[in-house]
Amino acid sequence: MDSRHSSKNGGSNSRSNLRDSMSKKQKNGVGEVDKTLDDRISELPDALLVQILSLLPTKDAVASCVLSNRWRYLWNSIHNFHFAGSNYYNKVENFVSLVDHVLTHCTCSKIKKFQLDLPENPEWNFDSNISQWINFAVEREVEDVVLCSYDEDVTFELPICICTCSSLITLDWRCCVLDNESVIEWKSLKSLKLDYIFVDDDDLAKILLGCPALETLELSFFDGFRRLEITSSNLKRLTLARHWWFYGRVEDPLEIIAPYLQHLEILGDLEYLKCRLVDVSSLVTARLTFNITCITNIVEVNLNAQHDGCGDYHQDFRNLVLDYLQKLSYVAELTIGWWLAEVVFMLRLKGASLPKLKCKCLILEMYVTKYNLYGVASLLRNSPLLETLNIHLRVGPLHDFRCPLELRYLANVNYIDLQCWFSNIMFPNLKNVKIVGCIGVCLKRFGRGNDKLFELSKFLLKNALTLKKFVIVSEKRICSKCSESCVSQYLSRLAKKLFDCPRSSKKFGITYEESALE
Repeated sequence: MDSRHSSKNGGSNSRSNLRDSMSKKQKNGVGEVDKTLDDRISELPDALLVQILSLLPTKDAVASCVLSNRWRYLWNSIHNFHFAGSNYYNKVENFVSLVDHVLTHCTCSKIKKFQLDLPENPEWNFDSNISQWINFAVEREVEDVVLCSYDEDVTFELPICICTCSSLITLDWRCCVLDNESVIEWKSLKSLKLDYIFVDDDDLAKILLGCPALETLELSFFDGFRRLEITSSNLKRLTLARHWWFYGRVEDPLEIIAPYLQHLEILGDLEYLKCRLVDVSSLVTARLTFNITCITNIVEVNLNAQHDGCGDYHQDFRNLVLDYLQKLSYVAELTIGWWLAEVVFMLRLKGASLPKLKCKCLILEMYVTKYNLYGVASLLRNSPLLETLNIHLRVGPLHDFRCPLELRYLANVNYIDLQCWFSNIMFPNLKNVKIVGCIGVCLKRFGRGNDKLFELSKFLLKNALTLKKFVIVSEKRICSKCSESCVSQYLSRLAKKLFDCPRSSKKFGITYEESALE
């Protein structure tokens, strides 16, 4: 715990420093300070102080009892609970004691949020503790529940009491197991997030049936089900992030039937899982930044695949991407990642015809390389209504981790020029281009000789007839990987190079923005 919140001496020193500061201001003629900070805080009503304490981690809220007699029991009335267990690896008993102590002295009649971040300790069984603590929250009509485990190998069964909690609005449960006999009745639930979850088709259907008001569903590190049918018109947002290989059902695709869905995200490493969009006819936005793994690199899968080759496997995914573009051709906003862009390039190399896209906003989450540049250009060519292009720099896998078969196709990129690839192409409606250097991306290894982002940017400047804004945004921060300001250095060089490039119109300027780390 931060000593600033718990130490009496720290509080005395702060008040002493404050008095010294005020005395200096008075001597300097700044004016008299009528009230100290303590006086002003003391004037606040108890209800407001409890509101403030409810925003703190619960351990810090409890520590406020040492401030004065008035603060001694204020924390008993807090309505938000956040028990952070990340620092209790070898002191699980202390964590359990803290939670038990706080709940024993709780006087609030209704809990807004109840969050448990469990310590990572494989020797401790939290099942009975979780059941007791969640039951306490359910009895006080909890609205938001979060359970996070730092040990992904340990699962926790949903307590029976929470399965019929009518007050529940949001549920975020990591390492979840659902009892087959459990009855789900979440009449008020609007947001459901489950991580590291294995449920079959029947269990998933039972969950959806028991959440008539559900608006957002997010499943991460998931497996088991192969049919996701959403019939409720209330559920508008679906996120599937990272497939969790469990039983090795390589051949079975995941079918998504969601005619009322408006926002779809499929993210992360899906390994071999094929997500088929059967009916997503109401989508407004789609974000496809997932990637797949070559079947020969999945050790658990049938080893005969290594001898039979992976050509058919990759062709199936190319056909799947073509189907995605058909099914998503009407969305207003489309976000794609590096893998999908590369597949589009391979489709074009094989002579496939891409559908016309009606999207007005295209977002690229990738670092533009020679492997995806022509896939991006192909998508741009087939987006005649495009008004906004945003590029959020993300770094894909290194060359060494790619499938050798895919590399043979991608090798053709060395003999292609962008202007020759798409001669006489104009973008009649593109008005805004924005390039954003994202936090956590190291761009040091992308040197001057491998600058495909510059090539794409130059191509846009020359062929966008109605361009109004071209903005490059970077944060000036030190990269943890190279210990340099690699993102801002790279993007500032890019901006300088683009200033001298030919443009289709002189009515706009190139803007470079850089914000310092706060």
